[in-house]
Amino acid sequence: MATIDNDRELRDALQGMALDLQRTLAGRFVLSVIDLTGDHRLRRAAEVAANPKSAPDEVEEAFRTARSIAVETYTACGRDADWAAQAEHFVAAACAAALTPEDWLGSGVSPAWKAAMHARMAKSSHMIESGEVSIDNEAQRQYVIANELLA
Repeated sequence: MATIDNDRELRDALQGMALDLQRTLAGRFVLSVIDLTGDHRLRRAAEVAANPKSAPDEVEEAFRTARSIAVETYTACGRDADWAAQAEHFVAAACAAALTPEDWLGSGVSPAWKAAMHARMAKSSHMIESGEVSIDNEAQRQYVIANELLA
């Protein structure tokens, strides 16, 4: 397997990846940014997504929880440019993407890719809120996570 070093290679790797492996990868992407929220329910949902041995009923419950939080936090995103609220929303949206049931996915939709993009938005929102300039690029971190899982 070739090393993933950019978004094109990541997307190509996701193309033929089974849904359960995508869910695991997506869960790991979410765990990479989980500290941007203090909501323990999202941490638990991300752990369920990242665990390939999670039972279907656990996955379903975790999806409902993450989706509910994503919807709830979406309304808070527009208020006074609250970047911390936006970061939390994007973590929840990434988690919901990771756990989306197969019959909810459109043709060609990759839950891992959606989770990756939401995780990056969470990190960007956090950086704006905190004023920090991070050398640690979330996309680069995702390539490392994908390479570790696929090794």
